[in-house]
Amino acid sequence: MSLDPLAAIDIAKAYLAAMESRDLARAKSFLAPGIEFIFPGGARLNDLDAIVAGSAKRYQFVGKHIESIDAAPVTGGGVAVYVRGTLHGRWLDGGAFEGIRFIDRIEVRDGLIVRQDVWNDSGEIRNAVR
Repeated sequence: MSLDPLAAIDIAKAYLAAMESRDLARAKSFLAPGIEFIFPGGARLNDLDAIVAGSAKRYQFVGKHIESIDAAPVTGGGVAVYVRGTLHGRWLDGGAFEGIRFIDRIEVRDGLIVRQDVWNDSGEIRNAVR
């Protein structure tokens, strides 16, 4: 049975809200065993705690202004949810940032997130202001 695209969007939005508020227990409840996270540069992780630890080395805080969300079916009955917008927050040195483009592709199968692909310009912006 294939997942309803609107249900997949709701799952993706709830997961991203939990991540932004750092409710990691809730965020983890949306993840399938063996989840795969792919970041700019091809970095691959399977552990949400490692992602949070890595972010703590770059940001005091990071949030997302969502501009659009689209969903499309994928082979095997899943749904790919595309979330697009901009990042805002504070670098480790306390400097504020905003307007950094991002796209998240969140693949949902059987009601759980199995993969998240992350694209953003934060590395380029961070390097340009340093």
